[in-house]
Parts: sequence; structure tokens; C-alpha cells
Amino acid sequence: MTTRLLHVVGARPNFMKAAAVLQADPGPRRFAHVLVHTGQHYDALMSDRFFEDLSLPRPDHHLGVGGGSHAQNTGRTMIELEPVVERERPDWLVVYGDVNATLAGALVAAKLGVRIAHVEAGVRSGDRSMPEEINRLVTDRVADLCLTPSRGAHAHLAREGVEPSRVAFVGNVMVDTLLRLREPARALGMAARLGVTPGQFAVTTLHRAGNVDVRETLEELLGALSDLAARMPVLFPVHPRTRNRIREFGLEALARPIRLLEPLGYLELVGLVDEAALVLTDSGGLQAETTVLGVPCLTARTTTEWTETLTEGTNRLVPPSREALRDAVGDVLARVGSRASRRPDGWDGLAGARVLSAIAAAGTATT
Repeated sequence: MTTRLLHVVGARPNFMKAAAVLQADPGPRRFAHVLVHTGQHYDALMSDRFFEDLSLPRPDHHLGVGGGSHAQNTGRTMIELEPVVERERPDWLVVYGDVNATLAGALVAAKLGVRIAHVEAGVRSGDRSMPEEINRLVTDRVADLCLTPSRGAHAHLAREGVEPSRVAFVGNVMVDTLLRLREPARALGMAARLGVTPGQFAVTTLHRAGNVDVRETLEELLGALSDLAARMPVLFPVHPRTRNRIREFGLEALARPIRLLEPLGYLELVGLVDEAALVLTDSGGLQAETTVLGVPCLTARTTTEWTETLTEGTNRLVPPSREALRDAVGDVLARVGSRASRRPDGWDGLAGARVLSAIAAAGTATT
């Protein structure tokens, strides 16, 4: 009997996670897949190219929901998604990560009595000021199956009293996609294409509201990047939100020493990061990816949901201040090549297959 899965994706981190699960179904298919793109990332450079890079099938449904406040985005996604779920009648609705589309999908399924599988469950930063943390907490409470990416996430759910029968450790699906596409990404020769020397440049990404929507904080971050640019080229693929804030806050002059790039596709960004001496970011995904790639990473945040990258990887948390980041950069560059990292348990390229196995087992147990 074929199990029907409806996958809800909305933002770039979702795409690489869903790709790992879809790629893990080799056939003959035990599963029928329906892919719904909510449109949370609605810019073509932020969405369409990722589908191409990841070899994701075109969405069966595109809801076209983008922009607005968190409440508006989540509410509109629920309104548009509900009739799709009613029409498709899936056995499971699969949500990924912690974006608004994740929460919206979980709530719609819960109201309709459709079983929910949450891929990347149990991840916690401990910071409820982050919208993503609220999305994680609520999604895990209503999910029928919490699929954890790490032993730490597994432990979080146990402490929160989630029944063990609802939890399965599967590993990090993002790593599946990274390992599958690392060589094609390297083959692009991004450093050469951008005129920089491998191992002698930095890559940065910044998009979180707490960093880019507050003028003083963004000014501190751009100041730190300008300081770093005096030591090596700094390549900054700029999220549309961040570019708008730089312009609105009148910080163009401060950003001038930094090479501001248009958003990159998945393969381009992985290829560039793989050749970098250093990454400075506020992205959860890049914290995990740099750990696997062995690239030093400074995360401009005071908390992280990926604590494994601090204890086992190359990541380090640094407050988003110019002085703190300048000191951290100096420390990292003085230690280049001296810090080893290892992949946490389950970050082995097989997590997608374990996701499907866990869903199959849960379906058998409950039907």
C-alpha cells in the first residue's frame, strides 16, 4: 500500500531538507509525494534557483504567500493550504525546520486530523524572542512524529515530556544534501570566478531581524566586516531584506569595502564557503554546513539551536558588536588549520532514508 506524503516547504532551508527526503525514495515507490511551496521566499533568486540546484521537482502546488508580518504570513499560509490538504488527502503532512510555513502546515494538519511528521524536531536555542523558537515549540507539541537531527534535540524532547513513541532519531537531512552536492559545487570554481584566492577570503550572510532590522546592530556588523575587509576580501551575498536595511539606514558608505553580491544559488554558496578561510553568519544552516566542511565559522548571535557545532564543529558564538567580532576574527585567523571538527552522530548522508523508514514504521504502527 502506498503512503501519501504532502511536503510543505516555504523558505530556502526547507528546500534542501525536503530534497534529502525526496532523493532518499529510490523506488519502487512505497510513497507518493505531493510538494507544496508556500512562497515564503518569493523572490526568484531566493527560491527558483534552489529548486534547480537541488533537483527538486516543480511544486505540485504554489500558494504564492510571501511577505507581511509573522502573523500575516502564517495566517495566509493556513488559509491557502487548508483546501490543498483537504483535496490531496495525504496520510502524512511533512514539515521541515522552523519557518512560518512549518508552523502553518502543522496547525492546518492538526485541525484536519492529518498526521504530522516534523523533520528537524527538538532543536532548541532557548531564546523565545526568536520567532523560529516559537515555531519549533508549537510544531513539536502537535506533531505525531518528531524526527530529530541530533542527540541533543532528542534529549530536549525527552526533557519536555514528549512521549518516546512520538520521537525518532534520524540525523541531519541538510547534511545529506550537502554531501550529495559538494563535488558539483566545488566544480563551479567559485573563488576563481569571483577573482579571489582559495583560503584567503571570507564569506558572510546576515538576515535575522535582530541583526539587520536594528540600525545600531547592523552598523556594528558592517563595521566588523569592513575591518575584516582590510585583511582579506569579504564576499557578502546579500539577502533582499538586508540590502533594503543598508539602504534605509544610510549605511552604504560603511559597506563599501565589502563585496556585496546578489543572492547565490545553493551550489554557488556551498562552493564558495568550501573555499573560504572564514564564514561570518547568523544562519543556522551555515553553522551546520561549515561544521561538515571544516571551515571556521563565527555566528553573530548569543544563542544557537545547533549546539553540536560549538562542541564538535568549527562554530563559535560572538555577540554582534564590532569589537567582539574583530577580536574573534583575529583569534580565528591566528589559528587557521589548527581546529579539527568531526561530524555529529547521524550527520552521515543517510538521514533522509531514516526519515522515510520512521514514517513507514509509524504508519504501520498506527493503522
